[in-house]
This record gives sequence, C-alpha cells and structure tokens, in this order.
Amino acid sequence: MTSSRLESGAPAPLFTLLDQDENEVSLEALRGGPVILFFYPEAMTPGCTTEACDFRDSLAPLQAAGYTVLGISRDLPEKLRRFRERDGLDYPLLSDPDRSVHEQYGAWGEKTNYGKVVEGVIRSTFVIDADGRISHSFYNVKATGHVARLRAQLGV
Repeated sequence: MTSSRLESGAPAPLFTLLDQDENEVSLEALRGGPVILFFYPEAMTPGCTTEACDFRDSLAPLQAAGYTVLGISRDLPEKLRRFRERDGLDYPLLSDPDRSVHEQYGAWGEKTNYGKVVEGVIRSTFVIDADGRISHSFYNVKATGHVARLRAQLGV
C-alpha cells in the first residue's frame, strides 16, 4: 500500500515525535518559520549518512535563511543519538518507529530496490512554510546531490 502524496499548498500533517535525546518535537510548535523535513530509510547506512551529512554541511546557510531542519526515520532514539554523535549532525533526528508520520507524508510505500518491488521508506523531503503548508514536496530523491538541488530551488 502506498500512502497518498502531498502536493504544494496542502496542509502539513501535524505530529509530535521523540528526538535522539527522547525530547518531544512538535511540528505545530515550529509554526511561524519554515521547516525542511526529510525522511530517510535508516541511520548509519551509506546513503542516509551521505544525505544527513549534506544537510549538516548546509545547515548554516539554511538556518540563516530561517529554516529549521528535521530528519525522520523509523530508528529508535538510541540509534539516532549514536548516528548524531558519530557524524556530528547538529539538527534534530526524529523517531517514527510505527511509521505513522511516514504514511501521513506519503514517505512509505512501494518502491523499486535493486530491480525488485518492495515496501519501505521512500526517501522524501518536504519544505513547510511558516503557515504550516507544504511549499515543496520531493519524492524518491537521490541521497547524493539532493541537498544542493534543494538549496538551489530555495535560493539558499
């Protein structure tokens, strides 16, 4: 089953999840400023490390432009904490073990992996405006080069 995809202008589904330190992070509490939300399959795997480190390396200009960056995976907080420490990731990593937020954002469903159709995390990124609406949605992104393309699109 593939979740429905979110289009520009749609309200961003609200959520509250635990971060790597088991603190609650609520999307609603971030209203008033833009948020970049990226879904990745698994902490400490090569592609996810590449993407997470690209966000880390672009964090200063993104934050200077007002963006809050949040990463979401199905990993538990303890693994997210190790990932954050290992790679010096200085933004929150959120835990969605039951994948409910993945499904709300259409970041879970059928995908092709090494030529086989499987069900899993669809690497996706969402830009949410200050009013809580989706301004950009990107599905099936490649881990390498995605952050640079995102920054170009956002003019950051």
